[in-house]
Amino acid sequence: MTTPDHPDFYDADVDAQLRAFVEEHREMIASSLDGLSESEARRQLVPSKTTLLGLVKHATFVERVWFEEARTGISRAESGLPAGPDESFVLAPEDTIESVRSAFETACEASRAAVRSTHGKDIWSGNRRGPLTLHWIMMQVLREHAQHCGHADILREQILDAR
Repeated sequence: MTTPDHPDFYDADVDAQLRAFVEEHREMIASSLDGLSESEARRQLVPSKTTLLGLVKHATFVERVWFEEARTGISRAESGLPAGPDESFVLAPEDTIESVRSAFETACEASRAAVRSTHGKDIWSGNRRGPLTLHWIMMQVLREHAQHCGHADILREQILDAR
C-alpha cells in the first residue's frame, strides 16, 4: 500500500487521502499484537478494561458500527455487536490474538468493500445521530483509530519493557 506520506497523495482527492490515512491506522492497530504472547496481549496495565487485545477487539466494533450499522441501519443486537463501546473491550475466554486479529481483518475488508464504489459526499442514514456524510464517518473512524493507536503504542511499550 502507498502511505499517505507518499508524494502521490499530496494532491490526491480527499476521498483517496482519507482512505489512505484510515488504512494506515488499521495496519498499526493490527500490528500492535505482533510478537506478543497471549498473556501479554491480555495484560491489563490501566484501571479500565483496556488491553492490547481489547483495543483490537474494540477497533473491530468501530469498523462494524461505522461501515455496517451506519450504512445499513441494522441494529447492533441484530448484528451481534455489543450495545456500546465499553462492552466492546471485554474479552471472552476464547478470544485469542489469532481470533481477534482475524475478526478485525474481516471487519476491515467488509468496510473497504462498503466504501469501494462510494464518494465522501454520499449520505449514510443508519447511525443514531441521523444522516451523515461518508467523509464525516471516515474522519470519525480515523479519529478513533488514531486515538487507539496511541494507547496501543504506550501499552505495547510497557509490555515489551517488562520482558
